[in-house]
Amino acid sequence: MGTATFLPAHSRRSSDLSKHSAEVFAEAEDHPITVTRRDGQTLVLMSEREANARAQLLNFAAQLITVTLDDDGPLDERMARTFPWMLALSSADRTQCAQDLVDAARASFATDQPHLALAELSSWKETAVAVAAGLGTTVVDWLDDDGETVERP
Repeated sequence: MGTATFLPAHSRRSSDLSKHSAEVFAEAEDHPITVTRRDGQTLVLMSEREANARAQLLNFAAQLITVTLDDDGPLDERMARTFPWMLALSSADRTQCAQDLVDAARASFATDQPHLALAELSSWKETAVAVAAGLGTTVVDWLDDDGETVERP
């Protein structure tokens, strides 16, 4: 299994910053770029959004490492101690959530795409918040245009 280097695949020369700054900055808004210099270290230029996503992913990774180092109980129970919002989920959903979060984190690191894990984390947390608020417990009747009850889509 390969590891992501977390270095941008796109590269520009430092002279491009002065000659074509608008173009370089527009490119950096889309994806991180390396800026090579003759007289110094190579730099990475990225949006604040990208930098924040990487920081959030590293924080999430630190939490997952803490969970994996704990050997007291199954994965979903250990994760619920680190992410207490998971306690609002059913037991089956906690198990699925734990596995989905681990899988998304692995995919994020393998592909250098922080949004994969962060979106999964956000989706499950928002689901837990909705469940805790009592949403989703009401039986819904699905009706067609004539007001007739139909099978759920």
